[in-house]
Amino acid sequence: MFLLFHDVYVSDPRESGFASPAADRYKLTTDRFDRHLSGLARACPHVAPFSLTFDDGGSSYYTIIADRLEALGWRGYCFVPTDFIGRPGFLTRDQIRELDRRGHHIGSHSASHPSRISACRHDAIVNEWHRSLASLQDLLGHAVTSASVPGGYFSSSVARAAATAGVETLFTSEPIRRVSHVGRCAIAGRFVLRASSPPRLSEQLVASAPWSRWSMRAGWTAKKSIKSILGPAYIRFGQLLSSPKPINTTTSPIHHPGE
Repeated sequence: MFLLFHDVYVSDPRESGFASPAADRYKLTTDRFDRHLSGLARACPHVAPFSLTFDDGGSSYYTIIADRLEALGWRGYCFVPTDFIGRPGFLTRDQIRELDRRGHHIGSHSASHPSRISACRHDAIVNEWHRSLASLQDLLGHAVTSASVPGGYFSSSVARAAATAGVETLFTSEPIRRVSHVGRCAIAGRFVLRASSPPRLSEQLVASAPWSRWSMRAGWTAKKSIKSILGPAYIRFGQLLSSPKPINTTTSPIHHPGE
């Protein structure tokens, strides 16, 4: 099975990856990430029956994540939106090359990271995958055949476009372990860990008891229904939920005990 993380930060979510309230929902502090890794190592002390994947190509994969994975004898999948390589908060070309040499799996997270890739024209989606794969292959000097869907906006058109561009394994955000195929492209689901996810959740997901996986599947199905109803408004809705609530300065002052 595959678990999906995003960025990890020390003191400010803006240190790595995309900077927005919506993106911050998926970013973990170093302490919380360490606790996830400890739980996974405890659950599977010998052979890990899971793989860890990381979206968005944030710099934290190089500065924080890779060393921690290697200390456990693990390597991860790092999916890169190639138009952002070298920008502040994102991986550089040299960092991506080094990660590849160290045994981490480098893949595409599209080129421009469209807000709703499933709503793009088929030829535009093919271009996103093709341009990103070509950029990574030119950078690394070998074939790159894995990719992950930006924003979780998967559709049959996204899969067909990926297969056309040469993607052999496409990772979605659907919490399932079953692998399906579109042409020669394998479609693999992932279980998403968010900033709000208790550290014990990752350990529970890889355990033999299926309850946590069933619960995540039910939540994902409900979210998918809301996405289909709201369409492009879903992104704005999510941003509103993630934004800090304004302080009402017209109310009476708060009186503390003893005043």
